[in-house]
Amino acid sequence: MTRIYFNDVVTRDGFQIEPNFIPTEDKIRLINELSLCGFAKIEVTSFTSPKAIPMLRDAEEVMGKIKRLPGVEYTVLVPNLRGAERALESRADEFNLVMSTSETHNLANLRMTREKSFAGLAEVIQYVDGRTPINVSLSTAFGCPMEGEVPQEVVEGFVKRFSDLGVRGLTICDTTGMANPAQVTKMSESLQRLFPKLQLTMHFHNTRGMGLANVLAAVQAGIIRFDGSLGGLGGCPYAPGASGNISSEDAIHMLDAMGYDTGIDISRLLVLARELPAIVGHAVPGQVAKAGRTCDLHPAPDFISDLR
Repeated sequence: MTRIYFNDVVTRDGFQIEPNFIPTEDKIRLINELSLCGFAKIEVTSFTSPKAIPMLRDAEEVMGKIKRLPGVEYTVLVPNLRGAERALESRADEFNLVMSTSETHNLANLRMTREKSFAGLAEVIQYVDGRTPINVSLSTAFGCPMEGEVPQEVVEGFVKRFSDLGVRGLTICDTTGMANPAQVTKMSESLQRLFPKLQLTMHFHNTRGMGLANVLAAVQAGIIRFDGSLGGLGGCPYAPGASGNISSEDAIHMLDAMGYDTGIDISRLLVLARELPAIVGHAVPGQVAKAGRTCDLHPAPDFISDLR
């Protein structure tokens, strides 16, 4: 059966909008445990300004203290040249650059036009000059809460421009949870046909309850790389009503149950997922950690024996 690769983004994308600072030691322990669960990639942190995202002000310390396991890539978000300099010093395995395919969302989120964002990211790519693999995440690729539909050809146009710059991969992001399975199938098939050498990743949110359906549509269309967030944490601050990312454990449990090889120790991951509410101080959206796996059976009521 096909191997599926997961990138957990909880300590960056998941934590960045949490209101209370998560202690550095908790982040390090969580990343170390995620590594032991078998993730192909972990998005550890972001080298953005500490003033912009105070939650991630400990980026250097976290990157310096995690235990790196062979076979796991430790990726970081890099917003600009200064971030790239810091990320190179941290010896990250991959740099993740971000911009929106929607002009309005890019202005709201990054305070600049798409063309200015592209130029800035191109400068980062040129500066890195192949020293570290680069992935670009294209936000609002399936729709913008302010503009509505983002034409697929717009997304494909940005994928081509970044591909031409020599990036290793592109992540196609449903930042606001607007994607549907038919749309995902069309996008997945088209991008794989047009860009067969790119490492393509899908990033879904469960804002409207279609996250796992979209994962399945992408898998059936041939996509093998996905972002997920432990517990389903995260969400875009510039997407009204947006909720978190797809839950890593829910998506992995679904694919495992269907016979796909995710490489993840789901039992170990669920133990970690059940610890997450205590770390963040509130309940989290993930479902399997609450209900248990479909193979976790319960004893029958005592009175059943009298009815046989």
